[in-house]
Amino acid sequence: MDLGVDEVEQSPHPGWFSVFRQLMKLRVIILLQITAICAILVHDLVTPNDRTWLDTLLTIVITVVGGTLSAGGSNAINMWYDADIDPLMRRTKNRPVPQGHISARGALLFGTSIAILGSSLFLLVSWKAAFWSFFSVAFYVLIYSMWLKRRTPQNIVIGGIAGSTPPLIGWAAAAGDSILMNSNPFALGSPIPWLFFALIFFWTPPHFWALALYRSGEYAKAEVPMMNEVRGPKHTLMLSKIYCLCLLLLSAVPLFWPDSGLPLLWSLLAGGLTVWYSKSVWDIDPVEPTDEHGRMPKAAKSFFRSLYYLGWMHLALVLVCVPPSTWLGPLGPL
Repeated sequence: MDLGVDEVEQSPHPGWFSVFRQLMKLRVIILLQITAICAILVHDLVTPNDRTWLDTLLTIVITVVGGTLSAGGSNAINMWYDADIDPLMRRTKNRPVPQGHISARGALLFGTSIAILGSSLFLLVSWKAAFWSFFSVAFYVLIYSMWLKRRTPQNIVIGGIAGSTPPLIGWAAAAGDSILMNSNPFALGSPIPWLFFALIFFWTPPHFWALALYRSGEYAKAEVPMMNEVRGPKHTLMLSKIYCLCLLLLSAVPLFWPDSGLPLLWSLLAGGLTVWYSKSVWDIDPVEPTDEHGRMPKAAKSFFRSLYYLGWMHLALVLVCVPPSTWLGPLGPL
């Protein structure tokens, strides 16, 4: 299907800074960087080391800059590959390529350049952090965008692996090569970053399927086999609820795995937040009357609640890992 940008209502060129910002999808990246920062903070709170707050701050700066460039580059490359279908969907037709603000080849060159630069920055702190950054870019572009997205309704499930790596990157960056001498990139010295990873992985399907339900019909126009378009809203909601149950089980990890490194308080906070988020998934009605744009309002509510949920889950983990002496201050325990 060959669609020219002339079939989309054009807007004036907003300037190159705005074009590059839109190609990177910076608003989406913010949440990913929060998860990476939280992983760094948790590492430095629970792992015995001689790192100072200055070391932590430097690691955060490198991680935010490198992660923003690598993830932003992945998004720009995705817009190059999806240049034929983006004009078909309301949520993507105003992107820079369909608007004619930059050519598809320009998006590819920009995305590739900053993705390589961003991932390479992690070599300043840890080769394992660089490995997981390059892995994330390659998986998102080659596995998700080019292979899975247009072929299977499981696209977002498997493709979610790429979006689950920021905690691995942040943890490896904080640990550094001097600590993680093992040549196995999967050996990060603790199960905590992998629990972070699992949290994002199980969160991704109900998060994205809520968006697909809200934008129901748009992916079908572009012939992208989203779960709700292929198997229907009821089946999609059933699967979303299963993933919510997985999130609830994940919050109970400290109860049945004392050596996980997570404090018991995490189970209470995480369980409460998961129930709060899961309610929005259970509230989605597959036969709900749509609004004037043919969208499902309750699905939109669940989608936006999922964003708060992921951020608060990571922030809660940071808070429960802070040593009691830090909260009590100079007075000490009563």
